[in-house]
Amino acid sequence: MRRPLVMGNWKLNGSKAMVTELLNGLNAELKSVKGVDVAVAPPVMYLAQAEQLLADSAIKLGTQNVDTHNSGAFTGDISAEMLKDFGATHIIIGHSERREYHQESDEFVAQKFAFLKENGLTPVLCIGESDAQNEAGETLAVCARQLDAVIQSQGVEALNDAVIAYEPIWAIGTGKAATAQQAQDIHAAIRKHIASYSEDVASKVVIQYGGSVKAGNAAELFAMPDIDGALVGGAALDAAGFAAIAKAAAEAKKA
Repeated sequence: MRRPLVMGNWKLNGSKAMVTELLNGLNAELKSVKGVDVAVAPPVMYLAQAEQLLADSAIKLGTQNVDTHNSGAFTGDISAEMLKDFGATHIIIGHSERREYHQESDEFVAQKFAFLKENGLTPVLCIGESDAQNEAGETLAVCARQLDAVIQSQGVEALNDAVIAYEPIWAIGTGKAATAQQAQDIHAAIRKHIASYSEDVASKVVIQYGGSVKAGNAAELFAMPDIDGALVGGAALDAAGFAAIAKAAAEAKKA
């Protein structure tokens, strides 16, 4: 059975005081929760502080991006080796905000995916369609194209020990969310697409949902058979709310 992953993407939010308060709160809320993996992805300048605060915790440490080099003349970039040095394990790549604001192509995201795997880190590969693409009925085609950039360059087995995060762009930070059944239908279609390459890989890969996931809609989403947790944005900045989402994932997968 796939073990769900609930991961908080803090985006461009944080301060020393906020990191301490949030992680201490999460440690307290989640110390007895079993059956779900939990990770947080703070801005990189807070990795050392987060590593220290999570030293005795089961919460995994992640980040929001990575470069494709481990050293060199690449001003402002962060390497996989640096992230490993601070205990980070789960690295978000291909987020729609990186694709849009930094013009990251499918091919470049696939290079990051390969680089993370080479360095023993877990890629959290974001895929998803815009509002216009959704309205045009292009959701599955867009998701397949973004996945195929990885599969066709590295083989479907590259998805082993990786995570896919389906995030409809129109539902990120908007308060709009797909219904649980709509999300399930897309997740099932994504898994079916992967199964066209390998049924074994498809059956094992974790596919998160991201798009205005909150404590109020988490249980309904996680009850769906192909939704394996969530990549959480705004709600990840509140310890009680984020913990409630993680607890909902743990409860749903017990059933």
